[in-house]
Amino acid sequence: MAIAALISAAALVVASLPLHAEAPPRRVVSMNLCTDQMAMLMAAPGQLHSVSHLARDPKSSVLPDEARRFVVNHGLAEEIFMMQPDLVLAGTFTSRASVAMLKRLGFRVEQFPPAYSFDEIREQIRRLGNLLGREKRAEELVEELDRRLAATPAPDETAWRPLAALHFANSYTVGSGTLSSEVVQRAGLENLGTRLGLSGTIRLPLEILVVSAPDLIVGGTRYESSAPALAYQTFEHPALSAILQGRPMTAVPDRYWVCGAPFTAEAVRILADAAAQLSPRKPVAP
Repeated sequence: MAIAALISAAALVVASLPLHAEAPPRRVVSMNLCTDQMAMLMAAPGQLHSVSHLARDPKSSVLPDEARRFVVNHGLAEEIFMMQPDLVLAGTFTSRASVAMLKRLGFRVEQFPPAYSFDEIREQIRRLGNLLGREKRAEELVEELDRRLAATPAPDETAWRPLAALHFANSYTVGSGTLSSEVVQRAGLENLGTRLGLSGTIRLPLEILVVSAPDLIVGGTRYESSAPALAYQTFEHPALSAILQGRPMTAVPDRYWVCGAPFTAEAVRILADAAAQLSPRKPVAP
């Protein structure tokens, strides 16, 4: 009886141990921009070995200078194989061929889907903290996110919400079920895509955008090229200029909301500041 009780007690202890009890990984490679940045914020000194090349791009990454401290990879299975990591971090949309090959070769690969809400950001921070054996640091990052969000007062649910149209290259917008839409709502705005019943990332014809008469048009990072780009042709359209009525388009740099992290709160602040400058339009006299 005593032996049975001892075995039961031991089983409970084992079940309560964290997943990384065998020892935190010592050589981590990230293949995805979002896991790159979270790992750079969270990993112990010397624990993170490599990040993707996108982590050094200041238009996409909040931590381009920090990324220069690490070996760069291009998501190729053969280059990651040579690094011999004991943990590989990837996104669910990271090169599936590379991920499948690394798994077949026996490497541990943990994939993270995009975060579509602030709750999912918190969940992913804690999950990565558990994988790296950095739970305390993960909680610090969750607290940082909450602190930065709290710095922007939550909108009054009964107050007027300006209508915001997110207008990106190739006339893409976003609807419900996206992190961008949650950022817009948290900033005190109403997302046009959500009002129209759209979900995910989808093209919005310029005609519909114009007829909807949004109070604010929100763009992202504009990627310059040596020649005019068709992707941005609607940005120069006279109808869009008419909606803006001389006001500049509000731009939220892609690096703040292409990935979910504590710095996503900066996108909320930018949009909340823009919303504070708006007031309901006066009805047009008949």
